[in-house]
Amino acid sequence: MTSTVDTQWAERIRALAAEKDAVILAHNYQVPEIQDVAHHVGDSLALSRIAATVPQSTIIFCGVHFMAETAKILSYDKTIIIPDERAGCSLADTITADQLREWKAQHPGAVVVSYVNTTAAVKAETDICCTSSNAVEVVQSIPADVPVLFCPDQFLGAHVQRMTKRNNMHIWMGECHVHAGINGSELKAMVASEPDAELFVHPECGCATSAMYLASEGVVPAERTHILSTGGMLDAARTTKAKKVLVATETGMLHQLRKVNVTTVFEPVNRAAVCKYMKMITPEKLENALLHGTDVVDVPRDIADKARLSVERMIAIGTPSRVGE
Repeated sequence: MTSTVDTQWAERIRALAAEKDAVILAHNYQVPEIQDVAHHVGDSLALSRIAATVPQSTIIFCGVHFMAETAKILSYDKTIIIPDERAGCSLADTITADQLREWKAQHPGAVVVSYVNTTAAVKAETDICCTSSNAVEVVQSIPADVPVLFCPDQFLGAHVQRMTKRNNMHIWMGECHVHAGINGSELKAMVASEPDAELFVHPECGCATSAMYLASEGVVPAERTHILSTGGMLDAARTTKAKKVLVATETGMLHQLRKVNVTTVFEPVNRAAVCKYMKMITPEKLENALLHGTDVVDVPRDIADKARLSVERMIAIGTPSRVGE
């Protein structure tokens, strides 16, 4: 696949980054122009891990705000910049630190597992974080007789509960508005129209539970239905022999899938599954961030120190090449 980037602009951006001792990180859901000019592209945690090890003193994080916060948590001495600080996350906004403290008070002795799609303040109240690819493994690491509070994504939580068969797991009823909009009826209709296609379904999707149910009932092909994180989708895309793959996640993911496999056709289950927050980072805003150093992301030291513990516990469990949101 040819690059979407204007060569002169890309050269100017890379020269500015070198001048400012900056590295550009871009999430898989960013617009193609941002993905193609970035030094590293990946899921939120993989990018944060990179942020903690790159030699540059400044990190330009092209994603949403909680991701830049996580990079700050893991690499506190670096300057973290997000090209538009208004790029939020509807899922992260579904729970606050105060709400989590109140929930914990209602369930003394429970272990809190929070998806990385949360604010630094929520991570600071969390025992262990998880990603979509290691959420099952994280919950399985907790003794079976210990209650679990899982937040904030209800669909990922339902997937984990189904996989672990855990009956003492309490799930916060939050959702990503984009993923929640990809529903089971759309999935069923797409499968009916494309009976030979494989399915890549992100566990945040409203259709993830439906996909597993439909697969178990034989409505969609179980052998071709894959519940995958964004990192898992890329791994699967590299090896699939399918002529067509239907993808249930934010549509920005299609760019990377098509880059790693040019012979398979990748189509979205829902073409309207576009995160307006992810698309707020534009080429113009990236250039402005490099020129003027805005917008700087900061996390209070005490919150960062507490939040780091929950993220590091997750990293200790997860496999580096497969952790992803």
